[in-house]
Amino acid sequence: MILQNEQLVIRKLERKDDVYLAKWLSDANILTYYEGKDNPFDIEKVHEKFYDINEEETRCIIEYDGVSIGYIQFYPIEHESRGAYDYNNDEEVIYGLDQFIGESSYWDKGIGTKLILAMKEYLVNEKKVDILVMDPQAWNERAIHCYEKCGFKKVRYLPKHEMHEGELRDCWLVEYRAH
Repeated sequence: MILQNEQLVIRKLERKDDVYLAKWLSDANILTYYEGKDNPFDIEKVHEKFYDINEEETRCIIEYDGVSIGYIQFYPIEHESRGAYDYNNDEEVIYGLDQFIGESSYWDKGIGTKLILAMKEYLVNEKKVDILVMDPQAWNERAIHCYEKCGFKKVRYLPKHEMHEGELRDCWLVEYRAH
């Protein structure tokens, strides 16, 4: 278990969770925001992307009131990515964070805000993170608003940064600085 508070549990991804990921990542509502509607997942694709790769990433399932509702991953930002984002101090501990709530019936209930606040606290206190970053697509105002409510700031516009539904989309680099 990574963290637990009130109704929210973040636990490490297990093999049995592949059915949740395949369900969520084949739902057009979810794919609008994560991966793209032109990129649905089946069980095989879930295994390729989420299991047995990149030891640096910690992959987790989000549970709310005992129900698995989404996915979150966190990882140290390595030297090459630091340069691309203009982070030149190798002494700083910088982590990236990616997540989605896969059960759309749980959207617009404040759970995303609770999730980001809990993960921010965990990463700062347990992993001693100095800077936490995310790169939401610029059009995803709901996500950006959530991150800003949680203390993140837009720091850099990233034109043509992420491939989504066949085109390179603009993103924002948002960061939270612990100190």
